[in-house]
Amino acid sequence: MSVLRDPVAMPSRAAASGTSSDLWSRVPGPESRVPLSLYIHIPWCVKKCPYCDFNSHGLRGALPVHEYVAALLADLDGDLRDFGDAIAGREIISVFFGGGTPSLFPPDAIAEILEGAAARLAFTRGCEITLETNPGTVEHGRFDGYRQAGVNRISFGVQSFDDEKLRALGRIHSSAEAEAAVKLAQDAGFDNINLDLMYALPRQTPDQALHDIERAIALQPAHISHYQLTLEPGTPFAKRPPPLPDHDAAWDMQEACQAQLAEAGYAQYEVSAYAQAGRRCTHNLNYWTFGDYLGIGAGAHGKLTGLGTRTAEAGCRSERRSRPEGRAAGAASLPGLGRAQLHVRRRWKVKHPRAYLEGAASDARISGDAQVEHAELPFEYMLNALRLIEGVPLDEFAKRTGLPPDSIAIPLRAARERGWLQNDPKTLHATELGRRFLNDVIELFCATIPDRKNKKADENCHP
Repeated sequence: MSVLRDPVAMPSRAAASGTSSDLWSRVPGPESRVPLSLYIHIPWCVKKCPYCDFNSHGLRGALPVHEYVAALLADLDGDLRDFGDAIAGREIISVFFGGGTPSLFPPDAIAEILEGAAARLAFTRGCEITLETNPGTVEHGRFDGYRQAGVNRISFGVQSFDDEKLRALGRIHSSAEAEAAVKLAQDAGFDNINLDLMYALPRQTPDQALHDIERAIALQPAHISHYQLTLEPGTPFAKRPPPLPDHDAAWDMQEACQAQLAEAGYAQYEVSAYAQAGRRCTHNLNYWTFGDYLGIGAGAHGKLTGLGTRTAEAGCRSERRSRPEGRAAGAASLPGLGRAQLHVRRRWKVKHPRAYLEGAASDARISGDAQVEHAELPFEYMLNALRLIEGVPLDEFAKRTGLPPDSIAIPLRAARERGWLQNDPKTLHATELGRRFLNDVIELFCATIPDRKNKKADENCHP
């Protein structure tokens, strides 16, 4: 197994890998480009949990490891052919293997994926490379192998240290196995570890939620993701809801756990993210600040920003199986738009692993591909940026969307009058009240696009 210990900037083949659409006929210069990440989705897991709405599939038979690695690299080649001009000269700041359970793939397969990506793209020195894993699926030797492959951050899906709660959640590991797995990763040299915990679990009390936090802190991970269990449409939990704490009880749990995390040196920087000093997640920060990312793998989403003067006719030609029926291209508008604008494009891949494998080397791998309408950009931006505890400068909104601040003047005024946003004309910063009712805040920015009100923060977003 060859080793990718410290990915460094390498010549990118993106610019030479074919033509790009007229959408990318003009792209911003390097100094104005937003950061670029790479998301890699591995969709299989040992058993799908009843609360999970990610694109994951319970394992049946042998994993098609070699076939899927080849498909991922073919998928990446296809995206580079399509978007080469928008990617040329840009470096990958982070890589995230999400799932499913990526640790079902052996280290040599992860190494092959990383080496293939680094041969096609430039990686920044010290690029953050995260691998999601479930505590019950990794043996000691694998952590050594993942580290040699180039992985430098591990994210454990612990969810709880209470065995009764783990059984209720359908998890395959015990609390003892979770602790043992974290210690094995630490013994292998990983010092950048995230523990993924949930609260407001079935029949959970505040003391039980705090006990989970205590057990997590005792392991001294660099990062803890702590989020509320929600009933997602289409999941078994949504069809047969378990008895969950009510909204007020869940809020009390969240506040108590926040205080305990803060006391232990874990600063909250996002609604559900807490980190020791200098250990914030680069990859998810790029999502939350409306950065760009390539997404490869079954069901993966990507987002790229380009600068151009797209005509309505060209825009209609470039749409792919994506626009809701009855929605005309360019129908919505915002005040203050000029002729040349930043264009944000999203692409997502087919979800089912078999269909993805069969079409990975062709356009059949693409489930949807569309430019985000200018009228939708404020909602898309706020959906992510308002999750950040420190907020973002207002001028970053213009830099990342190409829209002037006066395009959101009306919802901004409404949010500030209701006490949901700080009354600071230079920042977008949710108040404590605004964070408690964040969905209501975000809805102010999507009043004209009702079909997007139920959209979640970025689809690839993992702890």
